[in-house]
Amino acid sequence: MTKQEKVDFTIQTLNDLFPETPIPLEHKDPYTLLIAVLLSAQSTDKGVNKITPILFGIADNPHDMVKLTVEEIREIIRPVGLSPMKSKGIHGLSKILIDKYDGKVPSTYEALESLPAVGHKTASVVMSQAFNIPAFPVDTHIHRLMYRWGFTNGKNVVQTEKDAKRLFPKDLWNKLHLQIIFYGRLYSPARAWNLEKDIITQTIGRKTVIKDYLKNKK
Repeated sequence: MTKQEKVDFTIQTLNDLFPETPIPLEHKDPYTLLIAVLLSAQSTDKGVNKITPILFGIADNPHDMVKLTVEEIREIIRPVGLSPMKSKGIHGLSKILIDKYDGKVPSTYEALESLPAVGHKTASVVMSQAFNIPAFPVDTHIHRLMYRWGFTNGKNVVQTEKDAKRLFPKDLWNKLHLQIIFYGRLYSPARAWNLEKDIITQTIGRKTVIKDYLKNKK
């Protein structure tokens, strides 16, 4: 297969498996999505979705959030991990949104990445899922699969994002990054990986990855 044929096969397979791509994190607007994505760092969507109804039941906007202390926020979000850093970030960014953006979440990378505890990946998710601006957030699943499929050298997530944006059509980015995440979770996980169920890696995968898998299975 040529590189373009591999890209086309990947897109078609993902469309067949995941024609719909619901956003995994429960939210109702850009602010609640921003907070949910921040909370998801080194945690699971399932875990975050257990916590956000409690947090948003008390404060689902920056004006109510800053009425809470950092310690109160930390106590609520403690189960998702990294609560000291995340609670400070949530309180700090909420205050900035009020002071600088009239309580609204901005829709530029520069503004989002200037907020406390908001990195490039979080900003990309918000751009994509809250504002429908083409973005390609790279999480661990996408980074792993892009390498397994031979679409990037696996050096770092920055390179993986560049390669993904170069290979895949821009109008597909927002849907495709979710499809790859769903695929990774179901068919190509980091652990307990079964190549027989992973049709994309079977078909287009990096030869060294498949060789290592088969060697480790012996």
